[in-house]
Amino acid sequence: MTTTLDSNLYSVMNARKSVRVFDTNATIAKEEIVEMLKLATIAPSSSNLQSWSFIVFQDAELKKELKTIANNQAAVEDSSAVIAVLGNIDAYKKVEQIYTQNVAEGHMDDSIKDFTIASTNAVYPNMPREVRANIASFDAGLVSMQLMLIAKEKGYDTLPMGGFDKVKFAERFDLSADQFPVVLIALGKAAAPAYGSSRLPLDEVVRFI
Repeated sequence: MTTTLDSNLYSVMNARKSVRVFDTNATIAKEEIVEMLKLATIAPSSSNLQSWSFIVFQDAELKKELKTIANNQAAVEDSSAVIAVLGNIDAYKKVEQIYTQNVAEGHMDDSIKDFTIASTNAVYPNMPREVRANIASFDAGLVSMQLMLIAKEKGYDTLPMGGFDKVKFAERFDLSADQFPVVLIALGKAAAPAYGSSRLPLDEVVRFI
């Protein structure tokens, strides 16, 4: 079976690059960002617990303040918006809400819902906090990648930034004890082409057994 490499999906994947210089005059409507985030949250998550949340920075003064927390990366201030992707360590506490909605939308019946809720409540609270944080980080990575591809498909550019003071961020923006910042994603229009990047040969990173 061969893959059609000129499909829209592969075009978007190949076109997405980490942009360093943004058009400071470009704006994106709140409604469009909401639409992108709604599509991004279709991404898979562990036990469908959706252990992510977001803070969208559009205010110029707040972005200027965020820039100092993010090692003075220019993209924070110059992009149209910055989306902070947060992990939620205690996402399992919403399991009943999530699986009740699954039943209401016709995705499963009550017996599966009840079994899943009971299983989740038996396992997740007993996991070490570090394990739940790792799960939340993994889920945040999945939703972040989906968001960046969606943005590119809509004609926007992005830059994921992990280099920022996560302790200062949590303190300044009043994160709850179960939340932690994972990545900042600058969103906007490129003002200069992004650099290309190479990838290691597959035979160095893949092993078939």
